[in-house]
Amino acid sequence: MTTAPGVQLHLPDDHHVVMDNGIVQVTLSVPDGIVTGIDYNGVDNLLEILNNETNRGYWDVVWSPAGTTGTTGTFERLICTTYKVILERDDQIELSFSRTWDVSLQDKLIPLNIDKRFIMLKGSSGFYSYAIYEHLEVWPGFNLDETRIAFKLRKDKFHYMAMTDNRQRYMPLPDDRLPDRGRPLAYPEAVLLVNPVEPEFKGEVDDKYQYSCEDKDLKVHGWICMDPPLGFWIIIPSDEFRSGGPLKQNLTSHVGPTALSMFLSAHYAGEDLVAKFGKGEPWKKVFGPVFVYLNYVNEGEDPLILWEDAKEQMLVEVQSWPYSFPASEDFPSSSQRGNISGRLLVQDRYFKDDKIYASGAYVGLAPPGEAGSWQRECKDYQFWTKADEEGYYVISDIRAGDYNLYAFVPGFIGDYKSDTKVTITSGCSIEMDDLVFEPPRNGPTLWEIGIPDRSAREFYIPDPDPKYINKLFVNHPDKFRQYGLWERYTDLYPNGDIVFTIGESDYKKDWFFAQVTRKKDEKTYTGTTWQIKFKLDSVNRNETYSLRLALASVAQAELQVRINDSSMNTPLFSSGLIGKDNAIARHGIHGLYWLFNVNLQGDMLVEGENTIYLTQARATSPFQGIMYDYIRLEGPPSHD
Repeated sequence: MTTAPGVQLHLPDDHHVVMDNGIVQVTLSVPDGIVTGIDYNGVDNLLEILNNETNRGYWDVVWSPAGTTGTTGTFERLICTTYKVILERDDQIELSFSRTWDVSLQDKLIPLNIDKRFIMLKGSSGFYSYAIYEHLEVWPGFNLDETRIAFKLRKDKFHYMAMTDNRQRYMPLPDDRLPDRGRPLAYPEAVLLVNPVEPEFKGEVDDKYQYSCEDKDLKVHGWICMDPPLGFWIIIPSDEFRSGGPLKQNLTSHVGPTALSMFLSAHYAGEDLVAKFGKGEPWKKVFGPVFVYLNYVNEGEDPLILWEDAKEQMLVEVQSWPYSFPASEDFPSSSQRGNISGRLLVQDRYFKDDKIYASGAYVGLAPPGEAGSWQRECKDYQFWTKADEEGYYVISDIRAGDYNLYAFVPGFIGDYKSDTKVTITSGCSIEMDDLVFEPPRNGPTLWEIGIPDRSAREFYIPDPDPKYINKLFVNHPDKFRQYGLWERYTDLYPNGDIVFTIGESDYKKDWFFAQVTRKKDEKTYTGTTWQIKFKLDSVNRNETYSLRLALASVAQAELQVRINDSSMNTPLFSSGLIGKDNAIARHGIHGLYWLFNVNLQGDMLVEGENTIYLTQARATSPFQGIMYDYIRLEGPPSHD
């Protein structure tokens, strides 16, 4: 048996360095720290050789000066000025590309010290990258809108993209998006392919947002080259360095062919997930490491085996987290971290008298804040797990620091936060007492619509307009990822809005997945009012009823509630203008979670038929609207 060759460093010229372990060779520009070449399995470069060297494999940021609003800013590839060999051994190489900020760079470069690291291990079919960002106390404030790693692969080689077992396909070519081949739709990212190079794609929509994924499920994705059969995969072994918690959605791969590892973004959240740093606010964070994994099969073997192998490698990487090999002391090893375990129970006396197990709950440690604040947290680290059927949870390898313990439980509304701060120290193992989550509840359920799971997935999702099809999502559980579904509301309800009758209507068929605006003509939209009709056999006029409105997504919307009189000038409740998560336009079945409670005085209700009017009042674009998660009417509390 031959042993794997050691890792070597080559210097082909003054401006490049090559990490080589005999399996893969990675070329980086010196001192910039851009990945300019990846040689593997006889292919001399997997990256797009037609691109400028700076536009192949790179870390980038989008940033703006303090005080800026919105989610767009200056795009900047992180070009470094200092190159250093951190480790050079037979079994491992680690390289550092860094730059130091000073006041002469104000308004020119993001005010951060940057240290990008690249690691190659002996016998490893790939390489690792991570980065340390640091903001010092005397520096100006700024907004960090986005940061990521991007790889632009060879468009003559990589045509098949895979991100889950049921989301993989041959992709159109980047040329198909050019003006003579593609027609931009409602926003630039969505293009209708009218004259593609390959006729099979004619009439399809290409839109990178159709390949978004929740972080909890986003561990491996990439591309397959059929000739020779090889795979390029990004493996993200941990969520700890990504913002917004387990349900945050991020981009993966898209036409280019492009493969991304997103660390921080405002997608599906809006400005709430732009990290805003004040003047002199000290901050340091390690993003990564992530693993770029390469694999191949022999000619004649099924290239889709490469996806199965990539998933197996992902499990190996996840089980190896936190990695023992990064040299930076800013990346703590497993022995420097702590663990926490315990059990979460749910107490809802109108559901069951006894406490019940928080089966399948998401339990996490995130920086101290209010209940639910983790979904808007974007500066520090978060650590999440899923509880077992009996509510037991274990969170391992947590960085030292102060946290709150948060949770949410599918099947119940609201957010849990423990009363006590959790302090993790090096090597600690904390066993928590049983925790009890009491979901918001005032009285018994009179009726409900939907499932409280922070998603609108269970509601009616229409077929797309035949003009705007992505074939991948035909007869697919993620039907909501088809383009243009917001326009289908006006088609399906041309004369009036939804009237949902409790006891007769079926939310799977009769409750459209998003309360969007109604299109009047090409440039005019109007708000919509949905009705919920329900009967009450008796009404206690002196008591208070509770209307719970859990929202899965809100985009520039205002939700107004009226009861039994749609003409009331002043609504009983108004949310005001809220939400910037854009999930309607971006094919996400949820964005950020909102929960409202509207008190209904008994004398507003009548015995017999009642009607609740839900108005989405803002209407200047097709993308404004609300996705409901769950609606419940509770009767008055029982005084037993």
